[in-house]
Amino acid sequence: MSFGIQVAAKTDVGCVRADNEDNFAYDTRRGIFVVCDGMGGHAAGEVASKIAVDTLLSYFHEGIPEAAAFPLAKASENASTQARALGEAIQLANDAIREAARHSAQPGMGSTIACVLVDDNFVSFGHVGDSRIYLVRNGTIQQLTQDHSLVMQELRLGLISSEEAERSEMQNVITRALGPEETVEPDLDDIMVASGDVLLLTSDGLTRVLRDQDILGTVTAAANVNDACNDLIWLAKEAQCDDNITCLLVRFVEERWYQTYLRRLRILGSDNVKAVS
Repeated sequence: MSFGIQVAAKTDVGCVRADNEDNFAYDTRRGIFVVCDGMGGHAAGEVASKIAVDTLLSYFHEGIPEAAAFPLAKASENASTQARALGEAIQLANDAIREAARHSAQPGMGSTIACVLVDDNFVSFGHVGDSRIYLVRNGTIQQLTQDHSLVMQELRLGLISSEEAERSEMQNVITRALGPEETVEPDLDDIMVASGDVLLLTSDGLTRVLRDQDILGTVTAAANVNDACNDLIWLAKEAQCDDNITCLLVRFVEERWYQTYLRRLRILGSDNVKAVS
C-alpha cells in the first residue's frame, strides 16, 4: 500500500505588523515542504526567508543526491541519506543568506527554517530556530522539534518552569538561525508515518498564542487540511497574535495501486509546486 498526501498552507501578516517576513513553499513531486520565519527587519527578514525557501527547493529540484555529495552537512553517521540531504540544503541556505547580506545594506538578515522531506511513508525533518514541526496522530499531538531559543534552553535546563516560559518576555530570542554564523547545525531526524497522520510546519506566530491542545483540537475537528489551516490562522488572530502566522499541513492517506498510478501521472503532468513570498 502506498501513501498519498493532502497539503494546505497559508500565511498571514497577523494583527500588528505591517509586513510579512514569513515564507513557505512545497513541491509534492519531490516531497519537500518548508516554512521559514525571517529576522532583521521587514526587508531583511523577508529577503532571508525567501532565500532559504528558494535554496531548499532548488537543491531538491533534481531529486536526492547520493550520500557522498554532502560535504557540508553536519549530521551523525547514522543519519539517513534523506536527513543528510536536508542538512546539506540547510547549510547551503545559510551560505546564500550570508552572501546576500554581504552584498546589501542589511547585514543582520537571518531566518529560521522547518522542513520535511517525504518518500512514501518515510519522512525526514530538519529545523533551525523556533519554527516548529508537529505530528498529529490518533488524537494526540507531538512536537518533533525543540526550539533553539533562550527560553526553551532555560526550560530544558530546569532554570524556569513551563508557566514562566509562557510568560517570558525573552521568547523571541533565538540561539540558532540561518545567517548569523558561517556554519549552522540543524537538528535532523526521521520518522515513519501512518495513514491519517498529519504534519504541521509552523512559524512561532502560531505557537506563541495557541497551546498544543488547541492546535490538536482544531486539526482533528476540521473536515480537511485546508479548513484546518484556515481555522488555525483565524484562532491565532482571535488571540491577537502580534507576529506573522504561517501554517503548512501535510496529511498522509493510503492509496490503492491504481490511485497511486493516477496521482503520479497527474504529478508528472504539472509542476505541482507552491511557493509564497
